[in-house]
Amino acid sequence: MSEQISMHNIETILGLLLVVALLAVVAERLVVPYPILLVLGGLVLGFIPGLPNVEINPELVFLVFLPPLVTSAAWYIPWRDFRANLRPILLLSTGLVLVTTSAVAVVAHAVISGVTWPAAFVLGAIVSPTDAVASTTIFQRLRVPRRIVTVLESESLVNDATGLVAYRFAVAAVVTGVFSMWEASLRFFLVGIGGVIIGLALGWIIAWIHGRLDDPSVEITITVLMSYVSYLLAERFGVSGVLAAMTIGMYHRWQSPDLLSARTRIAAIAVWDIIVFVLNGLIFILIGLQLPRILNAISGKLTATLLWYAILISAVVIGVRLLWVFPATYIPRLVSRRLRESDPYPPWQNVLIIGWTGMRGVLSLAAAFALPLTTNNQIPFPGRDLIIFLTFCVILVTLVVQGFTLPLLIRWLKIKEDVGTEREEMEARLRAAQAALERIKELTTQDNLLGESEMVEWLRTQYKDRIRRFSACCDAMDDGSYEQVAAFESLQHEVLIAERNILIKLRNQGLINDEVLLRIQRDLDLDEVRLGG
Repeated sequence: MSEQISMHNIETILGLLLVVALLAVVAERLVVPYPILLVLGGLVLGFIPGLPNVEINPELVFLVFLPPLVTSAAWYIPWRDFRANLRPILLLSTGLVLVTTSAVAVVAHAVISGVTWPAAFVLGAIVSPTDAVASTTIFQRLRVPRRIVTVLESESLVNDATGLVAYRFAVAAVVTGVFSMWEASLRFFLVGIGGVIIGLALGWIIAWIHGRLDDPSVEITITVLMSYVSYLLAERFGVSGVLAAMTIGMYHRWQSPDLLSARTRIAAIAVWDIIVFVLNGLIFILIGLQLPRILNAISGKLTATLLWYAILISAVVIGVRLLWVFPATYIPRLVSRRLRESDPYPPWQNVLIIGWTGMRGVLSLAAAFALPLTTNNQIPFPGRDLIIFLTFCVILVTLVVQGFTLPLLIRWLKIKEDVGTEREEMEARLRAAQAALERIKELTTQDNLLGESEMVEWLRTQYKDRIRRFSACCDAMDDGSYEQVAAFESLQHEVLIAERNILIKLRNQGLINDEVLLRIQRDLDLDEVRLGG
């Protein structure tokens, strides 16, 4: 019997992965962020008769899905930008989460009959944090200023810890009937600091291990395992596993240029991209598949009333965020001259984008399903089914409505991607080429064997060409000729395609073998990756 269940589970997972791949292809064709299409696809699949009933296991989400997704998202957050934007990040990830929790609790207690204060705060804590996976995935397709992306992605990582701490205390208040504000406040800071400390300690250990290895397969396996170890160890000590997984991701990103070989870095990016895509896909389609189960749990209640509750709570979640971001952005600058000088007022359009981007996701749904069935007095957890339903509706509204309208809003506000990162990249490439040229000069002076051979002159010419190219790109960016730089990159892509096509033709004609093709193709692939292809 156990073998049949195991085979059934494997077949279900494989079937879901196939659906994920197909919907991702459709999303690519429709130019739609794939999490939105996966949730909607899961909704449709959930009502098809005869399909197996797929239930989301909260422990599976917390222990299997969350650590690598958080670590991967943290990997792409630049430490310099994170540190520079720490104030707005903390205002959103801590202040806004607590305000949203309180606002939802007040509205739920006042409007929804039978919802006690503790249960209302449980609902608020569940729907208050934004989703790191959703925001990261959606913003990969949108061209907006880098600072907006950094603030939103960092917020969605840090606020998971804030929301989970508030959630645990709210649930404990419902289950035990006891709540201490002093204890909750102290615990909040200890949980956050403890998670960061564990992440840093394990990050140092993994850096030490990497320094003594040169095997890409082993090193990549260790990076994946350490995301789980950091999360599990932090949770075992009662601190934030999310912050631990986030910290180890950011620490490893900072150390990787010195510790990882070129082979390991290239392979690691490919492996992690696959892991993240598979886990993301399964998570969002599983969210959609939960609706039939949720509707069965609340059957018998008036549909119109439930929809009114869902619209109201979703409006509170979205409205509080919009009301929060403008004062939180402009008031500190209004009262602090030093802040105004170091960080001038940002355009209101950028603030509005941050306010509108508040997608909720899998963490909220997993927290809702993880609610205990009964309290310590063996009575049913008050409003459990309704909390799960409202959580699902908030996720659906924020993910689908805000996710669909965000590109339209960006175009309407005429927000354009800044070229600060591209300018830095060109300058860094220019400095690297200049350093290489200086090193060639030093080595040829010291080594008589090298001398001034044709090979050395060829290498010197290569770096001189790079310096001229990067200098021209920097000048074009300074003059505002971004289209010229983009056209040059397009030309480089076309040249690579021409090289690849002739290699395939030579292979097909039998003039070169597959091994030669693969060797040259690897160089071309690396060039294309460097260009962002």
